[in-house]
Amino acid sequence: MLLLVVSTFFYPGGSQHDEMTVGFDWRHNYLCNLLNPVAVNGHENGARPWAVVGLLVLCATAALFFVRFAKKIPVKGASNVIKYAGVGAMLAALLTATPHHYVAVTASGTLLMLALFYITAYLFKSKLHGFKVLAGVCLLALYGSSFVYFTQVQLEWLPVLQKVSLLMNIALILGLEYFSTVEDFQAGPVK
Repeated sequence: MLLLVVSTFFYPGGSQHDEMTVGFDWRHNYLCNLLNPVAVNGHENGARPWAVVGLLVLCATAALFFVRFAKKIPVKGASNVIKYAGVGAMLAALLTATPHHYVAVTASGTLLMLALFYITAYLFKSKLHGFKVLAGVCLLALYGSSFVYFTQVQLEWLPVLQKVSLLMNIALILGLEYFSTVEDFQAGPVK
């Protein structure tokens, strides 16, 4: 995330709101604006190298989370869905830095929703109440962002939704990585 934040200082300008703005506007720019070779205002994008490395690190660490978290799930089928859909989502997310952006967003978002749905379902079976709420909100934010992206209804809010959703997903990933165990997802005795 730090590399993505650093890249914002090198972004020349332009957004969906105003093509002539100078610099990165957290309210109006998408993170993918940082990944394009040319900024929205037509200038060469000095943010791109920082953003590409930031995206690589973010996707690699998130993919590692999905592999590690899947080992905490006792049902092999569900564990495989979380692992492969999560890793697939991160591989597809890497392609957002290419001309295949639309396909990459579609594939990444779909796979991430699938992995997050399974994680949420298993959290609801656990006693990790705070994570239940966070996972549910993450899922709703991801669905909402996808709705706005594909329908272009209230599109002016998508840059903010994108960043809020990303931050909540990172919080969920870090929380589950460091504050959940295999035992949290084991079925207890039937009462």
